[in-house]
Amino acid sequence: MLALALTPNLGPKRIADAMRELHCPAQLFALTLTELEGLRFPADAAQFIFDGKARRAAEEEAAQFAKKDIKLITLASPEYPERLKEIYDPPPVLWVRGDAILLARPSIAIVGTRHPSPYGMQVAEMLARDLSARRLVIVSGMARGIDTCAHKGALAARMPNIAVWGTGIDVVYPKENRKIAEEILAVGGAIVSEVPMGTFPAPQNFPRRNRIISGLSIGVLVVEASENSGTRVTARCAAEQDRDLYAVPGNVTAKNSWTPNTLIKQGAKLVGSWEDVWEDLPSQVRLELEEAAGAESKVESTASLLPDPVLRTEEAIVMKALRADESLQIDELLEKLETQLTSSEVFTALFELEMSGRVRCLPGKNYVRTL
Repeated sequence: MLALALTPNLGPKRIADAMRELHCPAQLFALTLTELEGLRFPADAAQFIFDGKARRAAEEEAAQFAKKDIKLITLASPEYPERLKEIYDPPPVLWVRGDAILLARPSIAIVGTRHPSPYGMQVAEMLARDLSARRLVIVSGMARGIDTCAHKGALAARMPNIAVWGTGIDVVYPKENRKIAEEILAVGGAIVSEVPMGTFPAPQNFPRRNRIISGLSIGVLVVEASENSGTRVTARCAAEQDRDLYAVPGNVTAKNSWTPNTLIKQGAKLVGSWEDVWEDLPSQVRLELEEAAGAESKVESTASLLPDPVLRTEEAIVMKALRADESLQIDELLEKLETQLTSSEVFTALFELEMSGRVRCLPGKNYVRTL
């Protein structure tokens, strides 16, 4: 199976069709060139296998992942997730780091633009955190923007989550997310790829990767995405795979609201909180998740009844000046509050609010309220 996956010009569908015609995968290496072409392989692919190059490439790849604690899962492996087998073109081979069993657990994909607004970032992180806390596994692509926020939200809940890469399992992309990748593995999560080790970012790999993100999941939640965003590919894959579609509504004047608002108009479930997703899950999935959560779910359900700590006057004034859906630069904030507070009072209040998790500082000293 690995040899076929490493053979040029062989797609997942053609490999799956060939496997059904063979008594066992190992028979592949005993076939003549004519018999290989009879499996409807392109001439160059058939020659690659017949010359022994495919087998050598597979042996070299296997030697590499054996050294790097990487697991190979094929369509014939018991660990291969059943949901992914249901799609039209399931990847014949998956390279996995971390807990492969996680791929079979109930999960939801959270995807969106690489250039989110502060509001979109907070919503993605909040939904991922709240759904993770209820044992629903978060799946995303670890791209910049909404994907990264989804993984951060799951990590904030200290829960395992899944990152599906469009690069080799040993090539972190984007590079600034290396720490997130390490944290995903540290909390018992998994990193998945269908391309060989050493594969660097290539534009054609990411749309293909999106079908795996939706294929692993019960549903796909879109937070922010423009009209031409790659997120639309994931949403289309979800529809073709008969997965549930969810979307967070956005400001109609913002370009990143186009895809989620259009999906809602077309029938996607409108999402404003984790309850909107939870209520829409199949009953057997909810029962499975509730049993996994055990007594913790009862604690979480009553946590919101506890009163928030009282804010000091200065903190309340700063909180009132900030918004959750739009950031405010520190100079603008100081100017806005100059008749009410001194600059030192503003800085002290911001520090206390940030430490308590009520306010977040974005790059460029831009501040937003947390949700």
